[in-house]
Amino acid sequence: MNSLMSIYNAVFRKLEQGLAGWLLPSFARLTFAGVLLIYFWSSASTKIDGVFTLSSGAYFQIFPKAIEAAGYDPSQLNTLHWLIALAGTYAEFALPALIVLGLFTRLAALGMIGFIAVQTFVDITGHMADAATIGAWFDKDSAALILDQRAFWVFVLITLILRGAGPLSIDRIFRLQ
Repeated sequence: MNSLMSIYNAVFRKLEQGLAGWLLPSFARLTFAGVLLIYFWSSASTKIDGVFTLSSGAYFQIFPKAIEAAGYDPSQLNTLHWLIALAGTYAEFALPALIVLGLFTRLAALGMIGFIAVQTFVDITGHMADAATIGAWFDKDSAALILDQRAFWVFVLITLILRGAGPLSIDRIFRLQ
């Protein structure tokens, strides 16, 4: 039994040494690009009408209760609402692009985790997500849009924070990892 465990440990130790440094971060970035890049860019695209012009959809998505209180008239919101919505919209374009390019990947992944936390807070408190949408861990249903899916999103991003962007990245060229 000891020799079987030794073989097992040796095989997986070699596999980890050979692959972990490049496979995990590269696959995390590829997964992010395949699953979330277009999701976030499409969402951001619904929020802009021009370079510094936000669509009313930006306010509906980011400040649902404030826009309702303003009679669904974005002009009734203040400059701080505009600034937050504009910064959030551009972050939704820039942070995913940085991750896919592998530029300032760790910082961009950390920013995306913050973005997802705010998005989740707004979905639950502002858009009043129902229990099925929020979901629950340790149940038989793994399809909840918030707790289940976003846990995997954050896991991919934590992998990038801890491992960096991998060898096929701008970070590697500039030796930022």
